[in-house]
Amino acid sequence: MFVAAALALLATMILTIVRALSGPTLYDRLLAANSFGTKIVLFIAVYGFLAGRPDFLDIALVYTLINFVGTVAVLKFYEYDDSVGGDYQEDDY
Repeated sequence: MFVAAALALLATMILTIVRALSGPTLYDRLLAANSFGTKIVLFIAVYGFLAGRPDFLDIALVYTLINFVGTVAVLKFYEYDDSVGGDYQEDDY
């Protein structure tokens, strides 16, 4: 059953990479990359269970933190950039 889960994760990872490469905007590509990172974390957890190595969960947690920080960093970098096509308006509070 876990082998089927690993194969299903690999199939969805391939579809996510296709979406990341064909995304029309930066935000679509970033969402696909973040989704791919989440699928990698799930794959590491399933592989760790299949291999009998529970310490792989620690690696998966570290990868989760790196994925989150990387996503926030890219969004912060492009927050003020005009090249992504978004209309950024500063709040007048």
